[in-house]
Amino acid sequence: MHLILSTVLHNFLFTILRALNIRDIMLLSLSALIAGLALLIWSAGRFVDGSSATAHHLGMSPLLVGMIIVGFGTSAPEMTVSAISAWQGNPGIALGNAYGSNICNIALILGLCALVKPVIVHSKVISRELPLLLLMTVLTAVMLSNGQISRRDAVILLTAFALYMVWCLHESRQLKHDPLSGDIKNELTRHVMPLNKAIFFVIVGLALLIISSRVLVWGAVGIAHALGVSDLIIGLTIVAVGTSLPELASSIAAVQKNEYDIALGNVIGSNMFNTLIVVGIAGIIHPLAVDPMMLKRDVLVMGLLTLAIMVIGCGLRKPGRINRVEGGGLLLCYIGYLTWIVVSAVN
Repeated sequence: MHLILSTVLHNFLFTILRALNIRDIMLLSLSALIAGLALLIWSAGRFVDGSSATAHHLGMSPLLVGMIIVGFGTSAPEMTVSAISAWQGNPGIALGNAYGSNICNIALILGLCALVKPVIVHSKVISRELPLLLLMTVLTAVMLSNGQISRRDAVILLTAFALYMVWCLHESRQLKHDPLSGDIKNELTRHVMPLNKAIFFVIVGLALLIISSRVLVWGAVGIAHALGVSDLIIGLTIVAVGTSLPELASSIAAVQKNEYDIALGNVIGSNMFNTLIVVGIAGIIHPLAVDPMMLKRDVLVMGLLTLAIMVIGCGLRKPGRINRVEGGGLLLCYIGYLTWIVVSAVN
């Protein structure tokens, strides 16, 4: 039903486009992008809140809620946007959204969080999860080296995600009193939600995620065509930052409440979901052609940032810490990365 509604909406907008000039197309596409992003952010927040509360009502441990439900919820915008982009034949947006969000999560979001307050890492789960994320990033580079994400590659990614879920279950049993568990429990008890309201938020949030993602993708493609740039550039920048805004809001809020493990856990969990399930689902829907520049630039930057956060956040210092200087360095990396994208687009 949701896909039927979004298809009708897409056809209606396409009919309008044929009667407009380039200036009007740009204005309409920009309006669709802004409206889609606003609705996407709002619906993602309701979906995360409803999913977390529902899982808690059903007896899921706070640690599992933090590792799985929150990670899944904060990656829901990337998931819906990339799935719809793959379905419409826009691989640049599908992959650019996933990997661009990963870069944004580490360099922009963690950088800003560390500037607000130095991020102190206590959780053993996070320390163990970072090497897994780096390994999955290497797996991504290997898959992209042949110029596409095939359906076989997508199956491998989804299988790796299933194994990651098993690992999460194991960790939740082994580390019941992990600091991340305590932070999540505090959040769940601070914002108690009745079960019927939680389920309502899940349903409404998911429906609006699908519709808003369709509008956002339509606007992003329209802007790319009007500006004469590739879908990949739009996916790596505007769309990636937009779909990462839920992580930004929740991570900044967590740092302000001294819940540092939630802030870093949001980023790591979201990146793991983006790398495995977001790209995996998109690749199952339609094999994704890979721009050669993605491997040389975007995946390289994503890998280096993942390695950097593992070293500075969970390296020799105990507890791990990302201080303000390192946070500023991450932000400078993001600015440099955006500059690289602009220069590549111009050339």
